[in-house]
Amino acid sequence: MAPDPAKHHILVINDTQEVLEVMRDLLEDEGYRVTLHSDAIRDIERIREIAPDMVILDHLMGDEEYGWQIIQRLRLDRDLARLPIIVCTAAARMVRELEGHLKAKDITVVLKPFDIDDLLNAVRAALGRDQIAD
Repeated sequence: MAPDPAKHHILVINDTQEVLEVMRDLLEDEGYRVTLHSDAIRDIERIREIAPDMVILDHLMGDEEYGWQIIQRLRLDRDLARLPIIVCTAAARMVRELEGHLKAKDITVVLKPFDIDDLLNAVRAALGRDQIAD
């Protein structure tokens, strides 16, 4: 059964305003509720407060490998460990180096520049996996 977009809240974390706006437009057009965050969330409690059903984040924010740091924090948190995560990044070499770890943590990677359908299919698939797991 396909996930119902109207029931899903997606948190998008990216330090580029244009990317945030594109993500918001794409996801809202599909019926998802979207929260945008333009800087690195350092406190996992902030994500808990936002209560997303999925997180889409960039691997790099500035010069920092922020995406990997937040993934580790989320996967170590008992309540947030199963939260679907999509890494949407242009840092292809870096995510290739982490590919085994990302796959083991059930993280989807979508490389920028991305095809709109590839991103939306990844969102639907990740939310569907979460639904099956429940």
